[in-house]
Amino acid sequence: MNDIKRYWLGFNLVKGIGPVRLKSLLTVFGDAKTAWLASAEQLQEAGLSLKLANRLLKVRQNVSLEKLWQRIQAQDINLLTWEDEAYPDRLREIHRSPPLLYLRGEFQLEDEWAVAIVGTRHFTSYGQQVTERVAGSLARNGVTIVSGLARGIDGVAHRAALEAGGRTLAVLGSGVDITYPPEHRALAQDIIEQGALISNYPLGTPPDGSNFPPRNRIISGLSKAVLVIEAGQRSGALITANYAVEQGREVFATPGNIFAPKSKGCNQLIKKGAHPLLDAQDVLELLDMTQIAEQKAARKVLPSNPTEAKLFQALGLESMHVDDISSQVNLPVEEVSSTLALMELKGMVRKVTGMKYMAVQEVQANYGLDDERSNDD
Repeated sequence: MNDIKRYWLGFNLVKGIGPVRLKSLLTVFGDAKTAWLASAEQLQEAGLSLKLANRLLKVRQNVSLEKLWQRIQAQDINLLTWEDEAYPDRLREIHRSPPLLYLRGEFQLEDEWAVAIVGTRHFTSYGQQVTERVAGSLARNGVTIVSGLARGIDGVAHRAALEAGGRTLAVLGSGVDITYPPEHRALAQDIIEQGALISNYPLGTPPDGSNFPPRNRIISGLSKAVLVIEAGQRSGALITANYAVEQGREVFATPGNIFAPKSKGCNQLIKKGAHPLLDAQDVLELLDMTQIAEQKAARKVLPSNPTEAKLFQALGLESMHVDDISSQVNLPVEEVSSTLALMELKGMVRKVTGMKYMAVQEVQANYGLDDERSNDD
């Protein structure tokens, strides 16, 4: 797998080959290594323009993937691709999810309970108080706080989560080997210890302004909801909120003085339908996250009685209706429903819509089950 990941690194260096083109190449060639080593003619036959095929060949000629891989290992950086089971499920679900993620730190299963907190770089004391209170309370309730490590509300949210003993993820608009702003170096190191620094940009990428909107898209993609705390009418936080809406996430905004410039963006979001953010409990209740502690505790009592094992074996990563599950495992619907409810509390399965359930991918991996086995029973 590590050998294959080197070729994902290569494609990440080729400007113009994003999620759509890479997915097409993987479909044609079967894997990243074969696609990376293809000739210009083969690449054109696979759909790349001559200009883009030549650009890939030039990168291939000038870059040593072996040296790049050694550099990544030396800096203790983790890589996740679409092919990795540890790639976050929620991010995987969004349109054009990033093919490759660089991490300093690691994702954990509990990061599925994640909420983004974003806002202005030039916050007021009101914005700081709201951020510290909400981020700290959510973190104490087991919610992972996601933000962008920027000056202002981002930094306050990360620090509040850490001080509450919680986890926090920082998505960067630069390579993970570059800390921006530089005054957040100590904060970044603390985040590595209790979460992760994340980027889809190659090592050495500077924090260019054009990198931040795509970064914001990943922030919302990792999260169940986006909380905007103080934002002017042109704030980058509003870009994150827009991505959240596109991705089907909930959006909360802190109400503010109608005359205050830094509250105009939040007030407009509320006017357009965002939930007013008055208290962390509002978020927990709306997102049905009031029992996170119970779910984490239940996960430690890992299966399984024979009924749970049978149901989990039957489920895959495609949702199934309770009636279909009952028929497949030859158990009464009532028994299947009650067992699935407990399995959902344990975090083994996820209720999708109505009476449909699907397995949680990370738990499948822990039990040595894959999608093929669970659907071919």
